[in-house]
This record gives sequence, structure tokens and C-alpha cells, in this order.
Amino acid sequence: MCRWLAYAGVPISMDTLLFQPRNSLIRQSLHAQRSVVSINGDGFGLGWYGDLSRPGLYRDTMPAWSDANLRSLAEQIRSPLYFAHVRASTGTATSRLNCHPFRYGDWLFMHNGQIGGWPQVRQDVEGLIRRDLYRFREGSTDSEAFFFLALGNGLMEDPAGAFARTIAQILGLMRAEGVEEPFRMTAAASDGQRLYAVRWSSDKHSPSLYWTQGHVEGCQDGKLCLDGGGRDSVLVLSEPLDEDPGHWTEVPDASFLVAEGGQVRVEPMAPVT
Repeated sequence: MCRWLAYAGVPISMDTLLFQPRNSLIRQSLHAQRSVVSINGDGFGLGWYGDLSRPGLYRDTMPAWSDANLRSLAEQIRSPLYFAHVRASTGTATSRLNCHPFRYGDWLFMHNGQIGGWPQVRQDVEGLIRRDLYRFREGSTDSEAFFFLALGNGLMEDPAGAFARTIAQILGLMRAEGVEEPFRMTAAASDGQRLYAVRWSSDKHSPSLYWTQGHVEGCQDGKLCLDGGGRDSVLVLSEPLDEDPGHWTEVPDASFLVAEGGQVRVEPMAPVT
């Protein structure tokens, strides 16, 4: 399973979260603590919003810990909203096009998990993607297929409803093929203004997901310095960056999260037809 983080708030340099904390995302690429696999070395990616509405992307197939350019970029890029992802493949090829985040227009999307029985349902899932969207599909992952299916289900207008409808559609295809493997996921999406995240699974064993809010003041001795009184920023991520239990709130299973203006709302989510 992959590890990811999404930040939204006052602009900060990416290395504040990617490299500096004791359990930074780059460390998680080698030693994940809350994942079924500890090493996430099948590529990585960054997506960020800057002066343009269309977000920037930097993705590569190298393990995040071995990319000589990544630290320099992370030190220099300051953004009010960015995604970062380290990948552990669940069977699809290690290629740049399969690295997260994925981009469509001004939207970013990244994912952790797996659609059970993907080789059995892949053709049917892809067949549900709207024709005008499918031509933008570049890779072979179930994650990217989920993104484009969700776009066709109204992600840009109704993110919560789009996630719920997309999950329901895929569950229907899995049942039709007699798939017994679970469907487990966490995912994040953004239009550059709001941050959305979901945690869901068909067997109640969802991948881990946490959030925190406050003013990020940097790191000291590997611990995130977070001013909880200045609630201008939100961080959503696969696992905590340090051991301070006061920093992190677990997202409940079967939940949809919305972050905007430093505020967080978490609500139940169930698949709908």
C-alpha cells in the first residue's frame, strides 16, 4: 500500500513535511509504520498549486529516498496546497504514468489501496468511464481509473456524491464477477480551493488516515511544530509525522472529509446508486 499526504493552508516549503519530521513521508517510503508493506519504492510524485490554476506535477519511478533532485525541489517550492505520494505497486507496472498524483484540468487526485480483483473487473470499470474523459487516461492503475470514473460521476460538482456513486458502481462490477477480495481505499482530491479525502473499505479494514489543523511553524528535533490556536492550515495523511498524539485525529472508517480555509468537516459516507 502507498503513503501520501495533502496540505492546504498558508504557503510552506514542501520539505517541512516531506523531509524534516521524524516520520516524514520520505522516511515512510522506507519504513512505513501503519501499512501492510513497509517499503514504498515504486515511484513517487508531487502535485502543487502555484500562480496558475492548473497544478504542477513532478513524478518519477525512482524511490523517493534516492532522487537527488527531490530534496532541492522540496526546499524551494512553497505552495498553499500540495499533494505528495510514495507508491507501492499492487500489480501494475512501475512507470511515470502510473505514479500519483493524477491531474485533470485544475484537479489533482491520489489514492492508496486496491480494487479487489482488478484484473477481472478492469475492462468493465474502464468501460464506464465517459468517452470524453477516457482519452486523458495515460496509465494502467486502478487508481487513475477510479479518478476518471469519479470525474464522470460529478466529482467537480458534487465530490462526496461522486465518490459514493463510483464506489457503488465498482462494487456492483466486483459482485458480478464473483470477486471476493476486498475493495480498500483512501484518496484525496482537490480543485485548488478545497481539499477532499475519503477513507472506505468493503471489509471494514480501511488503510489508515489522519488529519490535523493549525499553523505549521516548522519542525524541531523531528517533531512537527504546530500552533493549534492559529487554525489556518490542514494536513491529511496516511500516518502521523511524529509521536505526539495531540497532533493527530484518525479519520473514521467510511468517512468523507472536506477542508477549506483551515476548517475541517468529516461526515459519514456510504456507497449510493
